[in-house]
Amino acid sequence: AGKTKNAGKRRFIDFNRCGVPLIEMVTAPDLRTADEAAQYLIRLRQLLRWIGVSEADMEKAHLRCDANVSIRPLGATHLNTKTEIKNVNSILAVREAILKEVERQVREVEAGNSIKAWTLEWDEEAGVLRKMRSKETEADYRYFREPDLLPIRLDEAWMAEILAHLPELPLDRRARFSQEYGLPEYDADVLTVERSLSDYFEAAVKAYQGDPKRVSNWLMNDVLRMVNEKGIPAGSLQLIPQYLAEIIKMVDTNAINTSTGKALLDKVEATGKSPAEIVQAEGLAKVSDSDAIRSVCQEVLAESPEQVATYKSGKVTIMGWFVGQVMKKMRGKADPQVAKSVLEELLQ
Repeated sequence: AGKTKNAGKRRFIDFNRCGVPLIEMVTAPDLRTADEAAQYLIRLRQLLRWIGVSEADMEKAHLRCDANVSIRPLGATHLNTKTEIKNVNSILAVREAILKEVERQVREVEAGNSIKAWTLEWDEEAGVLRKMRSKETEADYRYFREPDLLPIRLDEAWMAEILAHLPELPLDRRARFSQEYGLPEYDADVLTVERSLSDYFEAAVKAYQGDPKRVSNWLMNDVLRMVNEKGIPAGSLQLIPQYLAEIIKMVDTNAINTSTGKALLDKVEATGKSPAEIVQAEGLAKVSDSDAIRSVCQEVLAESPEQVATYKSGKVTIMGWFVGQVMKKMRGKADPQVAKSVLEELLQ
């Protein structure tokens, strides 16, 4: 317990441990596999982040886990003696440690030995479990109440008020994304890992007013890359949802090509300027004028006699190389379909 102070007839107690609030949750022995335990932690971490309780980063000790492991014969209703694994600092490590301990306990039982009530330490670097100490009786766990702390009585009306003000929770939002936007299960799962990402997606869909799957593709393939590289939530990007929608619309209407659109994402993020402003300032609009493209195509063919001979010998797959050279000379602004058509005409 922390410091206490009196105010009239009320006593205030700081329940924080060294200034950090501590919440401990204990589950019943309902998890059957190491994968289930890992999935439980993934969803718990997601929920804690979603409602703003904690960043829940195990490697930074925001979230810790001690795993109790016990086995039982197939069909039996009783569990063998449990062991406790400590010093685990990632969800992957929890899974690996449980797997190792299950294997060890099975070996012990199959060899005719009994399981001892040990506390085990997980060595992350070596990937092994080591015995820390043994606990022979329940009293060794020192279960006793803190006499200076009074019980907290939770009022039903107060709890109902808290629940009523919670945001839409991640699994509910995942189901809605699939139903409302017609997203595949994989997309809906990825887009609801973090609340800020799911909020970003919905804002972008609203601004785009088109196929939500198209927004999802750009978000998962390109925006997520930026989020991961910068280590910031999607809501903190300078590439706001409205700008993403604007870029997708430009590609849809052939105002810019896809490669320019991809590059535009980083330009917007770096400068904070709108996509339209950057396209105008840098002259990035797609060139569809066949005369302008024809001139560059003729230049590429004149500089590439060996490749021209290869094409005329029947290796038509080299056409992609020619188109690439035209795009390079035109700084990615040429319409690749027009360039391909002109090149085919010139190579006849």
